[in-house]
Amino acid sequence: MTIETAFLVCAGMGTRMKPLTDTCPKPLLPLNGKPLLAYIFDQLRRTEVNKVTVNSHYLPEQITAYLNTIKDFALTESFEPVLLETGGGLVKALDSLGEKPFLMINGDAFWIDDEGHNTLQELEEQFDDTEMDILLCITPVTRMKLTEGVGDYDVLPDGRLRRNLEKRGTHMFTGIRILNPAIMAGYPEDKFSFLKNMDEAEKKGRLYGYVMNGDWHHISTPEDLTRVENHLKDI
Repeated sequence: MTIETAFLVCAGMGTRMKPLTDTCPKPLLPLNGKPLLAYIFDQLRRTEVNKVTVNSHYLPEQITAYLNTIKDFALTESFEPVLLETGGGLVKALDSLGEKPFLMINGDAFWIDDEGHNTLQELEEQFDDTEMDILLCITPVTRMKLTEGVGDYDVLPDGRLRRNLEKRGTHMFTGIRILNPAIMAGYPEDKFSFLKNMDEAEKKGRLYGYVMNGDWHHISTPEDLTRVENHLKDI
């Protein structure tokens, strides 16, 4: 299966990133002179993805202006007058995403692949829609050095995931995943978190994890952004 479509989640308020997000959406905050969102597009250029939908809500004119600079993807902006969170925002955007599995990536996701690896390509290679509804890209908490690691999940021997409700699991979800849009059938265009869909896939035994080969950084606060930027200048 070749993944040709991506949904980038960029509608959030970025409240933990204040005061930087008082005047700029979090996905457009500069990291080493480049918007966070630009790094995601760079990663997508290493795949067969050619169609991208980006949702927006907070300071949407800035998102629109940035998307107008992107010429090598077929782009759709899904504007949310009322913030719908990750689940509702996805439902609103579904018509632009088609019926095949697609990538869904948080607009603040930032990672650096190990040499010889391509996280998005390897995630695609691992996705099997006969066994999986959702394949999450995860990273070991022990590998996180610059930013805070949270133990979202434990990995079962067969590759399935079990959410650790106490946040003491072995792996953290990176905000990168592949999903089959069929799992969204019947969901209304209302405010809800995509975590609900992840939990339902887990209950069905159809939530799996792929452990990335690289460093993903949990950029949640201005201090995180500074630490990662300083790290980039040192490597």
